Amino acid sequence: MLKQRILVVVVLLPIGLVAIYLGGVAFMAVVALLLGLAGWEYAQLFRSGGNQPASALVVVGILLLVIGRWWSGFESTPWTLTLMVLASMTVHLVAYERGRDQAGTDFAITLSGILYIGWLGAYLVSIRALPEGVWWVLLVLPAIWIADGGAYFIGRAFGRHKLSPRLSPKKTWQGYLGGVVVGALGTALLAWLWANLSGVGTSISPLDGVILGVILAVLAPLGDLGESMIKRQFGIKDSGRILPGHGGAFDRIDSWLWAAAIGYYVIIWLLI
Repeated sequence: MLKQRILVVVVLLPIGLVAIYLGGVAFMAVVALLLGLAGWEYAQLFRSGGNQPASALVVVGILLLVIGRWWSGFESTPWTLTLMVLASMTVHLVAYERGRDQAGTDFAITLSGILYIGWLGAYLVSIRALPEGVWWVLLVLPAIWIADGGAYFIGRAFGRHKLSPRLSPKKTWQGYLGGVVVGALGTALLAWLWANLSGVGTSISPLDGVILGVILAVLAPLGDLGESMIKRQFGIKDSGRILPGHGGAFDRIDSWLWAAAIGYYVIIWLLI
């Protein structure tokens, strides 16, 4: 299992770093692929419980939101969301007419998948489009990984009080608070490294890193717990098997969704 996890990281990390560096269509395409896969898995999780969301429409809606965010920022969002709401209702009206009595619930699941994964995930593209966006992306995503790592090791060593017994029995308050501290310090160190060792002299300061690290470490774990809620409702361990040793795409990006949206607005505030 550990070898599989390491191999996946070794293969995918360089691809991700190149896409972040290139930005533009390359980064958008990688984000769209990840979010599209996550959207498909999201729909399949609910289908495993007897619901029938429109899986293909979830993926299409996510892709339109991501591509639109890359193409015109937030300008295309109103018509994209309007189109998806109307299309979703149409699809599920037809399903009800054909005998699907729970089509109203299916409609809600379809829209929630588009919004939760597509709308939030597209903020990764928005962050990359900001001034010095490459460095902000390389701060936001590692901030989650650093905090997660800190929470895991501190939780194993000192964890006593469970954070969320039903959603994630292994998580503890000690690990969570340790993750906040490690996330803040680690993100501050990264900000300093990007500013002093990147060769381009970014304007991102260690204080920016502390602020971003603390906020993301405090809030982004809710994304992980949110996915756990859905999986536990249907008694499923992983959202998919596309990433050996890691589970599915949704398993990997659950915290990214929160970090992308929250991180974007924190960065906007820091840039003012």
